[in-house]
Amino acid sequence: MYVKICGLRSAADARVAVEAAADAVGIVLSSTSPRAATDAEALDVIGASASADSVLVVHDLSIDDAIAAVERLGADVLQLHGYSDDDVRRAVAALPRVWRAAAGESAAAGSLGEEALLLDSAVPGSGERWDLGALETPEGRWLLAGGLSPDNVAQAVADARPWGVDVSSGVESSRGVKSQELIRAFVVAAKSA
Repeated sequence: MYVKICGLRSAADARVAVEAAADAVGIVLSSTSPRAATDAEALDVIGASASADSVLVVHDLSIDDAIAAVERLGADVLQLHGYSDDDVRRAVAALPRVWRAAAGESAAAGSLGEEALLLDSAVPGSGERWDLGALETPEGRWLLAGGLSPDNVAQAVADARPWGVDVSSGVESSRGVKSQELIRAFVVAAKSA
């Protein structure tokens, strides 16, 4: 099970995620998110997580600025939320690894050339949970996100059978503040599912 811990802003939290065996750390670049990282914070997280994929998560940058941010910061993956199909294709043509997020809907993984598809709840970053009974799971490489926590991730994996899982608010002590204890617990629960 591939596990991504998203919304990290400190090297300490990134080290905890990597030591717990997370496969990826997510860094949000956004002017509107409580999890938004500065370039300096992003570089710290990337530097502390060399053995895991570093994923830049964007939703309100132009596609050119998003591509430039990956190149400037040296991230491994660009994760796009709310971008047009043409923008996704532009990113895929420019970068070696791109993930596409689909909020509240199922979509074909890899249909635009992206490496993976992330299925998020209708309100990304809100902690809103999926109705897994109604979820149409795609074929290919996809991650489940939205309302996951250490308490429910094992059951979500059993029900949905994703390639990976992604968590942000489910490992926070307060909005935008990560709990290292919850990070560890989430990775253990997801990996043992």
